[in-house]
Amino acid sequence: MRTRAALTGALAELPPISLEDVLAEAALQVRVDRKYLVPVGVFVELVNRLRDRFAVLEIDGQRTFQYESVYFDTPSHGLYRQHLQRRRYRYKVRTRTYLDSGECSFEVKLKGNRSETIKSRLPYAASDRGRLTDPARDFLAEQLRTAYGVGPVDGLQPALVTTYRRSTLTDPTAHERLTCDIDLRFSDATRSIDVLPEAVLVESKTNGRAGAADAVLRDLRVRPIQVSKYCVAAALLNPTLRANPWHRTVHSLVVAGRSGYREA
Repeated sequence: MRTRAALTGALAELPPISLEDVLAEAALQVRVDRKYLVPVGVFVELVNRLRDRFAVLEIDGQRTFQYESVYFDTPSHGLYRQHLQRRRYRYKVRTRTYLDSGECSFEVKLKGNRSETIKSRLPYAASDRGRLTDPARDFLAEQLRTAYGVGPVDGLQPALVTTYRRSTLTDPTAHERLTCDIDLRFSDATRSIDVLPEAVLVESKTNGRAGAADAVLRDLRVRPIQVSKYCVAAALLNPTLRANPWHRTVHSLVVAGRSGYREA
């Protein structure tokens, strides 16, 4: 609750921006992401330093929104292992539901030749978010064939669910966006884990070079971390999986969470 209150207070100082204006930044569908685990006090200072450039997404007076993502993988964690092994052609498959509005999309996230993230979306029925429909399979096959010249792996099925609260900050003049996530919960078919760090998971999304927020975070001595919500969630929910690249992030989430790290 301390983290949520601090985030709400900091964002109250920013001007609002509409969803239409945020969506107009379509170029950020191809982007470079930098991720940071930012302590609450540092996050407040970050927002203070960005207030003259950034606005916060506001819909019907609300500035923090609930998200749910269902990730798909094979029973042997084939897509997870692609990322673990840093394969050149790797991808994630998920549905994302905006729980406040009920809107849903099917998403394919590809890694580009220059390490940029390429995200493609297909409108999806929220009632289907826990399964792959035939149109979703066709969409996935088309994206992989176009980008990599390969087909999807066999046996994709729901692997785990992530939920969290997100606020979105944007500087439309510089094509820079920040997403700020709190209240993370990871779940699979057998258990759930709440990861409630006294920190904010911040993702800087730019067209390439580091942006203003990256510069401020560097000045505040916060360094980027290697993290994927899906991979960290899989490692926490299934400790038998190798997770070398994410050991530090998993440890940071648990330590930052203090008593907030628990199985639900």
